[in-house]
Amino acid sequence: MAAHADTFLINTRGKGTYEITDAVELVVKAAGIKTGTATVFVQHTSASLVIYENADPSARKDLHEYFERLVPENTPWFVHTSEGPDDMPSHLRMVLTRTSEVIPVINGRLALGTWQGIFLFEHRRAPHSRRVVVSVVGEK
Repeated sequence: MAAHADTFLINTRGKGTYEITDAVELVVKAAGIKTGTATVFVQHTSASLVIYENADPSARKDLHEYFERLVPENTPWFVHTSEGPDDMPSHLRMVLTRTSEVIPVINGRLALGTWQGIFLFEHRRAPHSRRVVVSVVGEK
């Protein structure tokens, strides 16, 4: 069994989804693992990861709108608002999604479906630099 880990940064422009599939694939390729798993983890509490439709941008637009309605900003009973009205909603949106994804590696590649991509989901309005960790384990 072999293991490899690496990190990379994603600079966001604020709320939205940012595809990171290619960056994760580069780590998998560098690992030299032919069969195993890749765990992708974002080290933040106001951003998350999703595996989502990557062919039609309107699917992501609907996802963004859904979360705006599900966890709206300026909710009067939120207490944790010291960093602004998007502070608590960003944490709740992270909890409703995930901070990690595990993807099979087959023949040295991520075994994603035809229309699947890995996205960092930024929940804050301001630009941020987000750290993503990728750990690949398996057989070479």
